Amino acid sequence: MLRELLSGNSDIDPAQLAKAAGLPNDPAMMAQLMSQLQSAMQHQGDGVDWKIASEQAKAIASSETVATTPAERAQLDQAFVIAALWLSEATVVSELTVNPRLMSRSEWVNATMPVWTQLAEPVALSIADALTDVLKQQAPEEMSGMIEGASRIMRNVGGTLFAMQLGQVVGQLSGEVVSGGDIGIPLLDASGGVDLQAAILPQNIAAFGDGLDIETDQVQLYLAVRELAHARLFRHAKWLRLGLMTSITEFAQGVRVDTGKLEELAATFDPSNPEELREAMVSGALIPPKSDAQRAALDRLETMLALVEGWVDVVTAQATTRLPKSAAIAETVRRRRAAGGPAESAFSTLVGLELRPRRLREAAAMWQRVTDEVGAERRDALWSHPDVLPTSADIDDPGALVARLLGGTPEPDDVDQAIADLLNDTTDDRPHENTDGSADEPKA
Repeated sequence: MLRELLSGNSDIDPAQLAKAAGLPNDPAMMAQLMSQLQSAMQHQGDGVDWKIASEQAKAIASSETVATTPAERAQLDQAFVIAALWLSEATVVSELTVNPRLMSRSEWVNATMPVWTQLAEPVALSIADALTDVLKQQAPEEMSGMIEGASRIMRNVGGTLFAMQLGQVVGQLSGEVVSGGDIGIPLLDASGGVDLQAAILPQNIAAFGDGLDIETDQVQLYLAVRELAHARLFRHAKWLRLGLMTSITEFAQGVRVDTGKLEELAATFDPSNPEELREAMVSGALIPPKSDAQRAALDRLETMLALVEGWVDVVTAQATTRLPKSAAIAETVRRRRAAGGPAESAFSTLVGLELRPRRLREAAAMWQRVTDEVGAERRDALWSHPDVLPTSADIDDPGALVARLLGGTPEPDDVDQAIADLLNDTTDDRPHENTDGSADEPKA
């Protein structure tokens, strides 16, 4: 299909290309896809044009928009006020500095797209590099001078397809998430000088409550408390967002495409069966096994996400004890989070990254024990610096963490212990300086 496209053939079936790329067979979208690909071939720059992803996501987000009535907005605003009061009784983490926002799906796309592109860019560039490497390796040496222009076109076409896929995923996510912190990572980006700390999507909260047989105001209050808890934590622990994003970036930068398998697929690919290409992408057959550095970054990320989500669960449960059906809502949140949504699964396929922590229940149990043993103030003090944040070993053995906290002083590291041993050494086996400046020999 790419060969036909590059040769200027206008009779390509865009439905086949869309199916291979994992995009829906929508006539309007197909027309947009072909237009974007033609523009990509003529684009003189390098890199991925992420405006394509943003336009695609906003088109999906706005397709099923339901307006929120003034009464519904007033009810949600009041829910945030009550949630802030309840939350202040459960944690010493300070309140937000700006009011939470009620956002439409399109507004959520605008606010979060900078973070999505930051996560996806290393993978997009890796795919583009793989395509150009295959092109250079297979081209005859006498055509090397022509390859540079073709490589640029290949990178732009590959980047365009990837951007449209990302837009499809983010657009679908806009219909699934209920708040700014629903995914676990801090998605709200303070771009354009606008400070966004907490947000809720009224349309999606209404869909969340459908079929639960729980009063709407209880659902709104519970989800408002969760969102405020998540936002307060990231505002309080200012290092936390950078730590999470660094681990994600380190993982994504290590993603590579197996050019050998890509060549094998290209040699046997049947253009009339684009499902073959899609299956190769979905199965991860083109992605080599994770490197040691990737596994280390992934372990750090999973532990940190579990600590964040576990803390939010414990604090939310404590703050919502007045809600008669808080336990039922909490169980719905847990099941929803464990299952994940279709768009979240698509993002995992696209970037190779699972956003749901596997050790959430264990982390929540650890935070609950810490709360019971030492109280909320000393529990929340563990977020003051990354060096005092609980580790994966603490999740496995909360008792050891509690013992350290009750001991009052942190355990010394190897350097501190060596210095302490040197200062506390009272034996006579070291040289002693005499008044004339000479030193005695050590005693036998």
